[in-house]
Amino acid sequence: MTSRETYTIQVAGLTRHFPLFEVAPGVRIAIFNMLGDTYVVKAAAAALAEKLKDTPADVLVTAEAKSIPLIYEMSALMGLPYVVLRKAYKSYMGDALSAETVSITTGKPQTLYLDEKDQALLRARRVILVDDVISTGSTLKGMELVVNKAGGAITRIAAVFTEGEADWSHIVALENLPVFTD
Repeated sequence: MTSRETYTIQVAGLTRHFPLFEVAPGVRIAIFNMLGDTYVVKAAAAALAEKLKDTPADVLVTAEAKSIPLIYEMSALMGLPYVVLRKAYKSYMGDALSAETVSITTGKPQTLYLDEKDQALLRARRVILVDDVISTGSTLKGMELVVNKAGGAITRIAAVFTEGEADWSHIVALENLPVFTD
């Protein structure tokens, strides 16, 4: 196994070392993957739930997959249902709503789908969007489009991390990750 450079950060009181990966020529990012890290999931969910406690909301929404444990834990702590926007359509999803986005980690267009059964949970409801990392804002835009198509009203946007130098002041986040350029 090769030695990979890491970026060390404190998140919700825990220290983690994120591996650095090149996502474009001369551009590296610290990869945050909370899947399998129960301690980070629980600590980040509790910290975000606390920051959002005064936000009017009826439902939490995220895109699959890495944010699923986070939104599950936030749902339990906040007493709110949650909806996961899927990245692949399955026939059992019925008349799904969709929006296209481009992820920084894949660099390819992807479509977010709202299952027919979940549309009623968003219609005329106050929604908090939740993500693990908001980097370019592309996935966020896709989530916003789907929620708007379903008739939901976004009251806040939350993430464990924002990334880069964009103006993320409208995001409730625990920390910001730098983008490394050579």
